[in-house]
Amino acid sequence: MKIRVVSSKDEINSLTDKEEMIHLAFRPSNTDILSLVSNCPSVKALHVPTSYIRTISNSTRMFLEMQNIALLEGDVWGHRKDINEYSEVSQSIYDRIDQYIADGLSDEEIEVKMDRELSMSPDLIRFILKNRK
Repeated sequence: MKIRVVSSKDEINSLTDKEEMIHLAFRPSNTDILSLVSNCPSVKALHVPTSYIRTISNSTRMFLEMQNIALLEGDVWGHRKDINEYSEVSQSIYDRIDQYIADGLSDEEIEVKMDRELSMSPDLIRFILKNRK
């Protein structure tokens, strides 16, 4: 899964309509989020840092819920935007999830194990578990 990292509101207009997962590395306003959803009709989740997610209004949260867009809390660790505008969840993470499922672990147990092993946000792990193919 590719996560498009957006560093400023100026980048919103440059997003393509194929973006499915977006990490907002800035404090988004309600207008920024509405603009982003308009430009990216395929978006399934917005990933926002912990310090910024608290500032998202209840009306915007309700709008995202009505649009069936997940609002995920967390950071994209170790990503260098100057090298690549996307951060990627590697196939090895999906393979690890498949192995844990084969071992009979529940989604909650997988989330706890992966949270300890990786520097991924619990919300992102839950989203991957819920939307795995």
